Amino acid sequence: MYHVVIAVDEESDRARRQARAVADLPSAADEVRATLLHVFTENPGGASATQVGSVRRAEEMLDEAGVEVEVAERSGEPAATVLDFAQSEDADCICVGGRSRSPAGKAIFGSVSQSVILQSDRPVIVSGSTEE
Repeated sequence: MYHVVIAVDEESDRARRQARAVADLPSAADEVRATLLHVFTENPGGASATQVGSVRRAEEMLDEAGVEVEVAERSGEPAATVLDFAQSEDADCICVGGRSRSPAGKAIFGSVSQSVILQSDRPVIVSGSTEE
């Protein structure tokens, strides 16, 4: 089994694109196990990842595609937490969502996807920023 950690934020369209990218991997229904990881930066209400709409949508898409899927949650700084989780799970790959930003926006706000790509010791799939 090929294990993919899918780092999902609150944006449902991006989560669906990530789920589609993983479901479209060769022999995904038979050979891929996916973990949807949602990282809470703040969670005063004590919500769980399964209560996050984007996580539910991605889980539904993967289920429909026949991909084995589970949901995990962590708290912390998103990029570091995703990298630590992927390492602790000995994941084969990480999937992050692309987002359109101006160069100034990237410089000012940074990018979780960019940090994961630059710091990962395993392959990273970046789903597109728009639907085709």
